[in-house]
Amino acid sequence: MRLAAPILRQLLTAAAIGVLVFLLMRVIPGDVVDVLGIEGDLTEQEQQALRAELGLDAGWGVQFLRWVGGALAGDLGLSLRYNRPVAEMIGYALPHTLMLASLALGLGLALGITAAAVAAARPRGPCPAFVQALNVWSIALPTFCVGLAAILVFSIWLGWLPVRGQRLMPVLVLGIDIAGQIAKPLHEELKEILATPFIRSARAKGLAPGAIVLRHVLPNAAGVLSAVSGLILAGLVSGALTMEVLFGLPGLGSLAFQAIAGRDWTVLQSVILLFALGVIAANLLADLAHRLADPRVR
Repeated sequence: MRLAAPILRQLLTAAAIGVLVFLLMRVIPGDVVDVLGIEGDLTEQEQQALRAELGLDAGWGVQFLRWVGGALAGDLGLSLRYNRPVAEMIGYALPHTLMLASLALGLGLALGITAAAVAAARPRGPCPAFVQALNVWSIALPTFCVGLAAILVFSIWLGWLPVRGQRLMPVLVLGIDIAGQIAKPLHEELKEILATPFIRSARAKGLAPGAIVLRHVLPNAAGVLSAVSGLILAGLVSGALTMEVLFGLPGLGSLAFQAIAGRDWTVLQSVILLFALGVIAANLLADLAHRLADPRVR
């Protein structure tokens, strides 16, 4: 029952996003028939006939109800531009996005947790300054700008990596950004735990600083990781989409960008709906993990 209200609130948010996206797309001048008309030199009569065939001549309310009814039945419809099932197009693009997001998340967790743990175990070393630098990096530098700078330096100036089709730079850009979001709050929590009486007892027994952090401190800091995981996952979704467009990777970001350029509303609506449901699921899982990791949260 405690999770029922958050679930309902998130579902209402997803519904509001769907309505807003539907309306905003119709406000944009032009539709897919205009794009196809320019590319294929269609006459006015041919364009009108194509709009009727695609159902674009119906009112907005009718179009919205058709889309919602199909989505609830598991039918995302056909691409207005390519006449392919939208589910098939998403099924091809989704694994590429999940791979990029998984690699970046793994790198970010490893780097952020390691930096915070070492900084807590050796407060007089260089790691506390490194944690602070990671935090400033994630706050001050948008991933899109960092990605552009990486292309300029490593692809254009140095020629080490191709501009399009490679995952190394996107994974590094997103991973470092995630590490910066994790390292600072985790480091602060670790410092507070290190000041508790049971940690002083462990030190009195002669345990090494590294062993204290790994065995006693990190398990008690799991609540912080679960608390920030929702924000991290939501940011990871948007960051992955940006990197896909920037580096020409065949994921959901590129699919959405092509749908916007081609006014392919059925594809774009379905992709955005999938994003919304993914963020909702991530937030609910993060909330559940936070409740399980920290019994103080009810």
